[in-house]
Amino acid sequence: METAMDTEKMNFVITIGRQYGSGGREIGRLVADALGIKYYDKELLTESSKASGVKPEVFEAADERTPSFFSNIWSFNLGFNAGSYLLGSSPISDEKIYAAQSNVMKTLAQQSSCLIVGRSADYVLRNHPGLISVFIHSSIEERILRIMNRTGIDSAEEARALAEKKDKLRASYYNFYTDKTWGESSSYDLSIDSSKLPTATVARIIVDYVKARLELM
Repeated sequence: METAMDTEKMNFVITIGRQYGSGGREIGRLVADALGIKYYDKELLTESSKASGVKPEVFEAADERTPSFFSNIWSFNLGFNAGSYLLGSSPISDEKIYAAQSNVMKTLAQQSSCLIVGRSADYVLRNHPGLISVFIHSSIEERILRIMNRTGIDSAEEARALAEKKDKLRASYYNFYTDKTWGESSSYDLSIDSSKLPTATVARIIVDYVKARLELM
């Protein structure tokens, strides 16, 4: 991979949408390391918890799931850390969880160049002048192999079912909160099939694309 580039001239943000098992998280990490920028995946949940005072379990349960999946779960004693504040004067809701996470994304993108994985970040940051959105997909056969290797699942049928379930949740979440279609190539600046090339090569292609885009910004 290339060495980190000089990011001081331009504050930009890369968003990575991905099918489950496509290697999007790994590829995103390689891209962020190559460009010398901050990387946020699950870390975004921690940052959102810190900023809002809401327990991290709330963000984890709501992570890339539509409101119908977790509505009313937090009416019990799971919502807030001691001494934290409410998101407004009313009890916590799915919309407030999404808004809190979106605000954190915007703050992080303003503070420094970064890469954010999933969570409709490309839509949340659609007005950021340095936004570059990427979607990573892959053949189901390659995804099944990756899922089995990563999770320890030893059944191809089970791995396929998990991939389909995760993708359905991600698509429902994205389509619910945005006016775009999850995974549709026209929704992103760059869409790439990670099963056609080695992971490091896919990451390098994205890095080259980002560098070319930054020259035009």
